Amino acid sequence: MKIANNKTKIIAEIGVNHCGKISIAKKLIDVAINSGADAVKFQTYITENFVTKKTNKAEYQLSKKNKNETHFEMLKNLEFNEKDFYVLKKYCDKKKIEFISTPYDLKSVDILEKLKVKTYKVASADINDFLLHKKLSKLNKLVIISTGMANINDIKKAIHLYSKKNVELLHCVSSYPCEENILNLNNILLLQEKFGLKVGFSDHTKGYEAALIAYGLGARTFEKHITLSNNMYGPDHKASLNPKDFKNYVNKIKKAEIILGRKRKILLPEEKEMKKISSKSVTLKNDMKKNEILTYKNIIMKRPGLGISGFEIKKIIGKKVRKNIKKETQISLKDFFIL
Repeated sequence: MKIANNKTKIIAEIGVNHCGKISIAKKLIDVAINSGADAVKFQTYITENFVTKKTNKAEYQLSKKNKNETHFEMLKNLEFNEKDFYVLKKYCDKKKIEFISTPYDLKSVDILEKLKVKTYKVASADINDFLLHKKLSKLNKLVIISTGMANINDIKKAIHLYSKKNVELLHCVSSYPCEENILNLNNILLLQEKFGLKVGFSDHTKGYEAALIAYGLGARTFEKHITLSNNMYGPDHKASLNPKDFKNYVNKIKKAEIILGRKRKILLPEEKEMKKISSKSVTLKNDMKKNEILTYKNIIMKRPGLGISGFEIKKIIGKKVRKNIKKETQISLKDFFIL
């Protein structure tokens, strides 16, 4: 399992939860910032360029509130134009949070390039969009690819165009919300082994436990949908976290980052005093006279750990003591004639 470091990148997926309104989008950016997220992510698309008018809604997108709305109409109502994204990118720059977006068509890549985005995201649904991958792979930017609805062969074909340094994968299950029994987080390990890439987690669960397990498996990039309220109208609000829950989500991952720490086994400052008390030193079981030879029968290991370590016993066994020494003494190397 190859992990560069423990530093996490938490992406607050705003997606289309802005309900087509700049004011709501800005509020969601503020929620992400206040929660400690590292980036926000939108969805950039021109509806006519990637959806036919006959496309059906997914089951989770169906709503009693607007039964007659088509998939095309739903997306059109939530579509931001180039000017809108300029405003949002500028707002993110001002607030010092990274702006990321998922382009769903080639024209949208051009829009995002004008905004000078550093990172692109490819949705699970577009893992087979060869034209989109081809265009993104030429930009020399980081591209994060979700792997929901894909098998190993699909993923292999998608990343074939990219340089390894420019692509990351996200383990993802395209179910909204996603139940725990189909998460299969071991796929994080599988994807790491198969492709030798960084593998994060696009999290569609309602809680945070899956993210903590994913972190333990090596995920360092996390994507999670956020909303101002789970009761708002739109396709993704129900599977998103409200501000309070999202802040808790971020805090849990940051805590996991602290707990896992660094890959470096050393004596910590907090352990030094404890070691002096609780570790053991070589201690005499009986009195010894000057020039008497020390044997294993003469010693026992006892606390505290202020004398000779057990690992140094061989240095003194068979050596003569320099002076008379009382039992229970924790002896030192200076007590022996050592050549």
